[in-house]
Amino acid sequence: MKKIVILISGRGSNMQAVVEANIAQAEVVAVISNRADAAGLQWAEQYGLATETICHQDYAGREAFDTALMARIDAYQPDLVVLAGFMRILTPEFCNHYAGRLINIHPSLLPAFPGLHTHQRALDSGCRVAGCTIHFVTAELDCGPIIAQGVVPVLGNDTADALAQRVLRVEHELLPQAVADFVAGKLVVEGNRVNNLSMADIDDSIFLKN
Repeated sequence: MKKIVILISGRGSNMQAVVEANIAQAEVVAVISNRADAAGLQWAEQYGLATETICHQDYAGREAFDTALMARIDAYQPDLVVLAGFMRILTPEFCNHYAGRLINIHPSLLPAFPGLHTHQRALDSGCRVAGCTIHFVTAELDCGPIIAQGVVPVLGNDTADALAQRVLRVEHELLPQAVADFVAGKLVVEGNRVNNLSMADIDDSIFLKN
């Protein structure tokens, strides 16, 4: 059984998708947030999961916060840490501590549009497609080895909110599958590429959703 800690900052819809997927040989042992008012904490509590809040504003700087966060995470001895809408830039020390067992979901087709406001930036750039990326986390922001990507079309009348909602539906499918593949030992990192042993010679990690 692989133990998973999920970090959130808001409503935690991707966290919910992972929990509700009931992934074989996986147990979500805790949900931790940097915000006490994160709506996802209430959902997790109602589901019966252990929850904690570690407010970043209580610490003098990013390094002190990350050190405290690592201590709380490590208390659960997780095999995998999932960033599911965790809105904090993590220190290199944190990323290195969880190297190979820390994954993030980002709402763009990396390497395009790292950082914030991804959907508006895709619209402003005239993109014909947009999507999301699941990747292993490294010290360089949004640059770790890509596990999977999901693609949606950009429509002529799209707003950033409309595009975000369409991408989010893909996120809810893609993240649980990526977690399941990690738990099953199917993800092999070679350089900056992730090979998924379940895909053999056919790479269907990129798919189109209407």
